[in-house]
Amino acid sequence: MNLNNIKPAAGSTFNSKRIGRGQGSGKGGTSTKGHKGQKARAGYSQKIGFEGGQMPLQRRLPKFGFKNVNRKEFRGINLDTIQTLIENKSITGDITREVLIENGLITKNELVKIMGRGELKSAVSISADKFTKSAEELISKAGGKAITL
Repeated sequence: MNLNNIKPAAGSTFNSKRIGRGQGSGKGGTSTKGHKGQKARAGYSQKIGFEGGQMPLQRRLPKFGFKNVNRKEFRGINLDTIQTLIENKSITGDITREVLIENGLITKNELVKIMGRGELKSAVSISADKFTKSAEELISKAGGKAITL
């Protein structure tokens, strides 16, 4: 094998279609655009979904659904997550919004909801925007407090 007999893999290269380079190219004259008409003209552009004046699909189909502008999104944090942070000594003492932000569980603008997955072994007071019933029960069972902000 020498540099002069290296070839690319079969089918990996192709000649590009050179449009508008004379009649001999087979793509001259109308440059594959046919004869006359809007699409043959320079500067032609069309909206996405345009169907030639027919009522477009996105207008034929009905609107559906509902977006509640007053909806509150909560970031759910489970008790087992809190317990692992306590075991890893990332959290000492009471758990507040600032502590959760420091540990990367929430951002400063998020609302917090404590969920009841897992179990809590240490007695800590947790302050959050919302608690599930099971989470409140597990926190009080462990000897801690669930403080709603």
